[in-house]
Amino acid sequence: MAEVEIGIGKSGRQAYGFDDIAIVPSRRTRDPEDVSITWDIDAFRFDLPLLGSAMDGVISPRSAIEIGKLGGLGVLNLEGLWTRYKNPYPILEEIATLDDATATKRMQELYAEPIKPELIGERIQQIKDAGVTAAASLTPQRVQGLHKHVLDAGIDIFVIQGTVVSAEHVSSRSEPLNLKKFIGDLDVPVIVGGCASFSTALHLMRTGAAGLLVGVGPGHACTTRGVLGVGVPMATAIADAAGARMRYLDESGGRYVHIIADGGMRTGGDVAKAIACGADAVMIGSPLAKAVESPGRGYHWGMATFHPDLPRGTRVRTTTIGTLKEILVGPAPVNDGSMNLFGGLRTSMATTGYANLKEFQKAEVMIAPSLQTEGKSLQRSQGVGMGGR
Repeated sequence: MAEVEIGIGKSGRQAYGFDDIAIVPSRRTRDPEDVSITWDIDAFRFDLPLLGSAMDGVISPRSAIEIGKLGGLGVLNLEGLWTRYKNPYPILEEIATLDDATATKRMQELYAEPIKPELIGERIQQIKDAGVTAAASLTPQRVQGLHKHVLDAGIDIFVIQGTVVSAEHVSSRSEPLNLKKFIGDLDVPVIVGGCASFSTALHLMRTGAAGLLVGVGPGHACTTRGVLGVGVPMATAIADAAGARMRYLDESGGRYVHIIADGGMRTGGDVAKAIACGADAVMIGSPLAKAVESPGRGYHWGMATFHPDLPRGTRVRTTTIGTLKEILVGPAPVNDGSMNLFGGLRTSMATTGYANLKEFQKAEVMIAPSLQTEGKSLQRSQGVGMGGR
């Protein structure tokens, strides 16, 4: 791809987010009931290609269970409030009452409470006892110290997640996690991320990971791009990772690694675009934070909001709009795409003629930022979107 000159001595590729692209209809359409949006990873099958983001304001054991019953997979943050406090609900209530000026500092204090390893097993077992697939996440820095508790609890899918995860971490102060050896020694599938480039995705695939989280800094509650200046627009990041998967399929003799678009999706249309760019599933947080069942009490915050030295997230006020069921599979009482996300995906696939997710990954897309502008202009002309209907 041709690079654009930024200035003398520096050039870069043009990259695209979801608002910059549109899915092109094919020569056929389908009945939505004939479209399959099921997703398989390792031995597990899900009715929805969905992972609930491992954020304390989104996933509790209770909401993970509800998401599991609806056909998705909730990922519990094992470094969050659920493993630091036996009863985190009073802490969640306090976070919801904090004013913006003091929220980050107070959350840093609340998250300074040590992780209690025995709670790891309790939370995972609570999810498993409900009869749904249990998934939970640790950062690479915590994996070696806590992974035994996770495995002993019978975790089904292990997620190793950070702002950026690489297969080649260099440190002069500690022995870094050897992802390839670690994953090779496990009997459970491992999902790793985030990543946002072709080369990083390819190297992570070579570790033996079953899936990759693709996305750095696009989330509503994430400030990584502002604090660190790091990130890649999501459409380009997913397409690059899909390109790495093609390379890895060839070099590995056919081993398929699943790509999970992580962050930056607000509507069913965004979910559809993520799949059309090459994702197998999506990880979402802020849309789920708007559910009645979400533990954030009307707030949503990123995994690094409470970092003791360099917080890279913000506590975002959300509006409760419905149940998890209504947000994920409908029915939707609003027309902005924020509810019935996977009904939107199914209808998008039917409208463009694709029968399943693998086919939809091959959909034609075009660069079309003007479509977003045209839609907003039409809403304004009809008195919609700025308080009118």
